Amino acid sequence: MVMNLLRERYRVDLVELQAACEANYARLMQLLPAMREGGETRRVALSQGEQQLGVLALDVLETCPYTSTLSVRQEHSLAWLPVPQLEVRVYHDARMAEVVGAQSARRFHGRYPYPNAAMHQPDEKTQLNLFLGEWLSHCLACGHELAPVR
Repeated sequence: MVMNLLRERYRVDLVELQAACEANYARLMQLLPAMREGGETRRVALSQGEQQLGVLALDVLETCPYTSTLSVRQEHSLAWLPVPQLEVRVYHDARMAEVVGAQSARRFHGRYPYPNAAMHQPDEKTQLNLFLGEWLSHCLACGHELAPVR
């Protein structure tokens, strides 16, 4: 029995990545419909009963004629959870939104050799965009407007 010692190289699934980016654009437009005007901010609270689990914070950082840049982060989360923070570029002409930064990392490649010094997964870019989609979908389904404290 001959064992193949070479693992098949990861190939980027462009159809999957584009579908995720298109779906993320649609979700973000539901949450921030006037993002092209700039300066828009939105806070979506997630709760379980009376306990607040966290707040999704969406901030428009930059607007240009065809693109917007957003900060998407978690605020007021549980102490034991890592706090996700993403930078998202929205391409209005293509109707797509992609993660361009996460935590301190920026400009993700389509694929990475594995293992690598930064410990990125071979499909890191796709995973981040799928994560953004799941996060936004959860907030659209279960979130509510953050009531102002008086």
